[in-house]
This record gives sequence, structure tokens and C-alpha cells, in this order.
Amino acid sequence: MDHSAAAGILSRPLLGRLPLRRVVPQDVHSLLDYAGGAALVAAGLASGGGAAKAAGWVLGGAALGVSLLTDYRLSLTKLIPIEAHEIADYVYGLGAVAAPFVLGYAKRRPAVAAVHVLVGLSAVVASLFTDYRCQTGMHLGGELATDPEGIGG
Repeated sequence: MDHSAAAGILSRPLLGRLPLRRVVPQDVHSLLDYAGGAALVAAGLASGGGAAKAAGWVLGGAALGVSLLTDYRLSLTKLIPIEAHEIADYVYGLGAVAAPFVLGYAKRRPAVAAVHVLVGLSAVVASLFTDYRCQTGMHLGGELATDPEGIGG
């Protein structure tokens, strides 16, 4: 795994313990975010309408939007601190798992529900094991920290 300065600056642990282990490289996680967001939107579009379509657009759009704006290497611009991105990963992942049941389309649109649940579970599991790193040193709270050793590296 690349731990050089080019790989980015280590994120601060959430709640003092998340992620559980840092084995998934940040760039791999970034690609998974884009693929997962696109899959949520596509499944929603394929549903034909209603709550499944709305959930796909909202959850997939959130995943794609946050990814495009996060302070990591594969984003369009660096506006969102990496720790905020990690929180968003957990929220949208759990939301994707719950949406088919809470919004009632699990039985009416089982294929869409399955995609949403699988993408949600994969987002949560990947987040638990991602080596989150930012590029500019922006961290939750707005401060800049460019020394990986000072953050726990």
C-alpha cells in the first residue's frame, strides 16, 4: 500500500476507532463510491418510478456529489474534509440498506431493493476498512494538518 506523501494525508479516526483497519486504498474506495452511486441511480431509473426511483436518485446523487467534492485524489474539487466524507459513506450506506423497507418498495421492486441493499452494505463494509486520506490537509473542523505523523500515521 502506498503510504508516501503522494498517497495523501491520513484521516483522523472517527469516534477514536473508525475505520477498523486501513486495508482498502483510498483510490479503490473512491472508484467504489462512483460505481455505487451510479448503480443506485441506475437501479432507481430502472424501477419505473415512485419511491424506488426517488431513493435511487437521492442516495446515488448524494454518493456521487460527495465523492466529486471530497478532498481526495479522484475528485473534481476539494471542498469536503475526508472525515465528513467517511461519515457520509456510513449514512448513505445505511440509508440504502433501509430505504427499500422504510419506503415500502422491497416487495414491489425486489431487484431494485436488492441493488440498493447490496450497494449500501458494500459502502458500509468498505468504509470500515478504507485507508482514508485527504490531499490538501483539510480535516473536519476546518483546520489544515499536513504532517501525517501528527494525525496518527
